[in-house]
Amino acid sequence: MKARQKRLVFVGLAILGIGTASALALTALKSNISYFFSPSQVLANEAPPDHVFRLGGLVTKGTLARQQDGLTVHFDVTDNAETVKVAYTGILPDLFSEGTGVVAKGKLGSDGVFYADEVLAKHDEEYVPPEVASTLQTAHAEGVVEAASAPASGATN
Repeated sequence: MKARQKRLVFVGLAILGIGTASALALTALKSNISYFFSPSQVLANEAPPDHVFRLGGLVTKGTLARQQDGLTVHFDVTDNAETVKVAYTGILPDLFSEGTGVVAKGKLGSDGVFYADEVLAKHDEEYVPPEVASTLQTAHAEGVVEAASAPASGATN
């Protein structure tokens, strides 16, 4: 082989190696992507049916129910327009409570229940995840939300 042919073979192998590495990296990144959807979007069938995604909104008051095993919890998540039932098996965050913001990561089951693998709760009184805030603002702008952010009468600070 001449020197020129050796260089061409080397360049060809380098391009093939870089292409293979890029394809593997893109495949790994694609499998780890999880998009955010509101309950309204989930019920409008905008969420992927067999793919992990994040569901965000407010935990509906009065819907938190624990099963006898102590780890399985059922609750509803709402964006003040639509509501999705959520099932989660595990230990909930300390700040998790009814009426607060939550983001759950998991899959939607064929029965319409969102089966969460991970649940995240807000970290202080002012925090709402950006995606949830924009969804709530959209629902408010459309006239769906009446007084969701108004304090309850008789509440003290």
